[in-house]
Amino acid sequence: MAILPLRYAPDIILRQKTRKVKEFDKKLRKLVDDMIETMHDAHGVGLAANQVGVSLRVAVIQCPEDEEALVLVNPEVMRREGTREEEEGCLSIPGFRGIAKRSVKVRVRAQDLNGKLFRVKGENDLLAQALEHETYHLDGSLYIDHLVEEGKLWKVNELDSEPDDEDPTDSLPSNG
Repeated sequence: MAILPLRYAPDIILRQKTRKVKEFDKKLRKLVDDMIETMHDAHGVGLAANQVGVSLRVAVIQCPEDEEALVLVNPEVMRREGTREEEEGCLSIPGFRGIAKRSVKVRVRAQDLNGKLFRVKGENDLLAQALEHETYHLDGSLYIDHLVEEGKLWKVNELDSEPDDEDPTDSLPSNG
């Protein structure tokens, strides 16, 4: 396994819709293993393939209470219900957080590493938020496109994720 280099906004690959996976082979398994290791190394909850420079519909999610990462190949959101506001960050926009609009319930259909279809749902929890966040990534959309207040982010202290005393509009990443 290897830690892959992350791509950061405004890298163009983050704004492109990813391609559907057609081959479920050793190469895909290696990519997924490397993505999981990269996500763990970066202390993330989820990671989409385009965040490591690969334009395929692959994402991994591991909430703190989960023993293993959830692997989503060719995920598609089938249903969303309700609206909520959640604090959010992204490995591709390091050092910043914002309040994003998210669904209360999210149902996703995906394939596993063998190509078998399965469904997963999250409701009013971190999994629901991550499912939406990662599938949006695969469609070329970042959480900064879904902020409650357009462009409103704050810089966080790396040690405690609390807002810094700096002006929150300083050094904002481009959202386009």
